[in-house]
Amino acid sequence: MLSTSLVWWTIAIYIIISLFVAYLSRSGKQTNMVSYFLGDRKLNGFVSALSYSATTYSAFMLVGLAGLTYKGGVGAFGFEIIYFMGVSLVAFFGPRFWLVGKKYGYVTPSEMLGDRYENKKVAMVVSIFSCLFLIPYSAVQLAGVGYLLAGITDHAISFTTGVIIATVLAIVFSYIAGIRSVAWTDSLQSLFMIISATLVVILIIRGLGGLGSFFDTIKSSNPQSLTVPGNGFFSFLTFLGLTVPWFFFSLSNPQVSQRLFMPASLKSLRTMLMGFLIFGFIYTIVSVVWGFSASIMFPNLENADLATPKMLSSDLVPPILAVIVMVGIMAAAISTIDSILLTLSSLFARDVYGNIKKDATDKSQLVVGKIVIPIIAILAYLFAQTNANLIAVLSVASSAGLLVAVPAIIGAFFWKRGTAAGALSSVIISGIIVIILELTSLKPLGLASGLWAIIISTLLFIGVSLMTKAPEKKATEFLSYLKTELRKNKIV
Repeated sequence: MLSTSLVWWTIAIYIIISLFVAYLSRSGKQTNMVSYFLGDRKLNGFVSALSYSATTYSAFMLVGLAGLTYKGGVGAFGFEIIYFMGVSLVAFFGPRFWLVGKKYGYVTPSEMLGDRYENKKVAMVVSIFSCLFLIPYSAVQLAGVGYLLAGITDHAISFTTGVIIATVLAIVFSYIAGIRSVAWTDSLQSLFMIISATLVVILIIRGLGGLGSFFDTIKSSNPQSLTVPGNGFFSFLTFLGLTVPWFFFSLSNPQVSQRLFMPASLKSLRTMLMGFLIFGFIYTIVSVVWGFSASIMFPNLENADLATPKMLSSDLVPPILAVIVMVGIMAAAISTIDSILLTLSSLFARDVYGNIKKDATDKSQLVVGKIVIPIIAILAYLFAQTNANLIAVLSVASSAGLLVAVPAIIGAFFWKRGTAAGALSSVIISGIIVIILELTSLKPLGLASGLWAIIISTLLFIGVSLMTKAPEKKATEFLSYLKTELRKNKIV
């Protein structure tokens, strides 16, 4: 167990440094939606890469993925590699998002869909369902911080205290300078995360006798963890149910796809993607090794999400380095929460409030967006208090619900025949089905909710679109512009 005073002092230093960085990020007045939520579309490639990494790789990795490895073995690595394959979607869709965002002034991905299908109800519905599914995902990050601080101090710092700290910091970082402060604090946090976590893994493997001894110990003590399905956790249908939502994560999650509007140029967008891939590969290896190490040292944990806190409080990790990693994980979770807060508040202000109140100005939308930030945070806090048991699985459940918008997003860029009715029916009906399946824990035919989400939403989008009239003028203009710009910039 780490000294509670050392943990508190480290958290205090982290807060002071992060607030200072966030304050320095202020550049002029954030008086409109684009400046506050998109950083005036001027983020450079380096900051974009680190911020994208910190937003994506949250408490899910060193707490959730490590826990999943602890529980199910090497299948967790395959699960995360599928997500890596899905990042190829960013290489393909990223330039398209960026080009139309700059051309038409989109602030949110749902606003883009509403305009492309010439129906503001599409934007409103997609925004509402995004809120429904992302608030639980925010709660996962808050719970990650709660588990971390409680586990590392043997409950001297309670789960609830950890959740409150994360909630307050996420709100503060969001308010200081909008996405600009979040991006800069993300950059600091992601560097913190990757360097400290990698150092700890090196120390742990050395402490366990080196790399060869490390794998020999796993083979002798828990050989099934090196196979799939191993102990049975990663059955084929379970693996499929977990990986499909993760493959489409970069498209389905608006807090991620909204960042495709933010880079200053296509070159910055490419830098963002390459930096993210390098960061993500290293962090995946680190998280999986972490989970295996915990299975060697603490083979009988009741809660797999405590694998990381147990490792950090073990004799193999020097206390100073342990608290640095602790802060890195905590920072990762907070970076994801504040990004989600900003995204959801922009969705509500732009696509719900802005469409209900027809004469709403950009300035009034910004005011509403700022008002709802703490409301969303409080809802996430309340959800986190349910103490969900396996962070990785709950993360995927949230992503499963967000899958319902994927057919409409792909159709916006590649299917001229797609219609608003098709988009609305696919999101609403399949979204309700996912909610019912998650609440009842049902798996018809053994298939997880995410698989049903993508199957039903795709069939509805195509079927209803074929039976309704497409917005031909807008579709032609939208797709012709993209074709011209992509050819001009030599993009496939």
